[in-house]
Amino acid sequence: MKIQGSVALVTGANRGLGAAFARGLLAAGAAKVYAAARDPASVTMPGVVPVRLDVTQPDQIAALARELTDVSLLVNNAGIGGSGPVLDPKAIDTLHRQFETNAVGPLRMAQAFAGTLGERGHGAIVNVISALSWVTLPGATGSYSASKAAAWALSNAMRQELRAQGTQVLSLHVAFMDTDMARGVPGPKASPDEVVRQALAALEAGQSELLADDMTRSVHAGLTTQPPMYLGMVG
Repeated sequence: MKIQGSVALVTGANRGLGAAFARGLLAAGAAKVYAAARDPASVTMPGVVPVRLDVTQPDQIAALARELTDVSLLVNNAGIGGSGPVLDPKAIDTLHRQFETNAVGPLRMAQAFAGTLGERGHGAIVNVISALSWVTLPGATGSYSASKAAAWALSNAMRQELRAQGTQVLSLHVAFMDTDMARGVPGPKASPDEVVRQALAALEAGQSELLADDMTRSVHAGLTTQPPMYLGMVG
C-alpha cells in the first residue's frame, strides 16, 4: 500500500514503538494518524489525533470502529510483557492477560476494521509480533512467547482471509528494542525508528513478513538448524 495520503490507526501509540510508528507515518506523508492509548492524554505528539482505546475491551473497539470509518492502515502495536517460569502458579493469570492483549486484542481489532479496510480496496494491517514467537528464554518468557506465537498464527490466518478483499497483512517480527519494555534487558537493541522505517518500506513493497533486526533473522534461521534453536534454548 501507499503510505502517502493514508489514514492510520496505531494502537499503543503513546510510547515506544507505537510512538515511533506515529512519527514515521506522519513523516512519510500519512494524511491522518489516530494515536490510540488507554489514556489519550498520554499522547502528546503534535500532528496526531489521540483516541481512547484498551484493546482488551470489546465495547471500546466496536465504538472506535464505528467512529473511525476513514482508516486505511491499522497498526496492531499494543502489547504487554511480563516474565517468569510457566510452572509458577501465578503464570496462569499472566498468560491470560498477555493473550487478551497480545493475541486476542489484535484479532478483535482486525475483525472490527476489516469492513472499513475492505471498502478502501487497498488497506493494510501491521501486526507487531516478536522474535520470541519462535523461542522462549528459559524460566522467563514462556507465557509471553506463547501469546506472541498465537499472534503470529492469527496474523497468518488474517492474511489468508483478507487477501480476497485486497487487504495486505504484514507480520512484523523484532527482538529487543530501545524502549521502556526492554530497558532492563542487556545486549544490543534495535532502534524503534529504524524498525518503523523498514516496516513502512515493507508495506509499500507489498511484503507479508518482516524480520527487522539481526537477532530476529538469526532466531528465524535457527528454526531449521539441527537441533532447532528453540530446543537448544530450553533447559
